[in-house]
Amino acid sequence: MKTSMQELLEWVRATLPMDLDTPQMIEQKIETMLKKEKEQIMDAYMEGGDWESLPQPRFDNYYNATFKTKER
Repeated sequence: MKTSMQELLEWVRATLPMDLDTPQMIEQKIETMLKKEKEQIMDAYMEGGDWESLPQPRFDNYYNATFKTKER
C-alpha cells in the first residue's frame, strides 16, 4: 500500500515533463507534504496504540512495512 502523497508523486513523475519548472515545483511541494503526512500518520499511530499491555513495533518499522518505503 502507498500513501496518497506517494501515489501522487509517482503520478507526477510519470505524467509530467520533469524538465520544466512547474512540475519540479510540484514535485518539491509533494516531497514536503510527504514529511507532514508521515508526521500525521505517526501521531495517529502513537495515539491509537495500546502501549501498556501490548508491545508495538517501532513506528519507523511499521511505516516502512505498511507503506513500502524506505526512510528518506
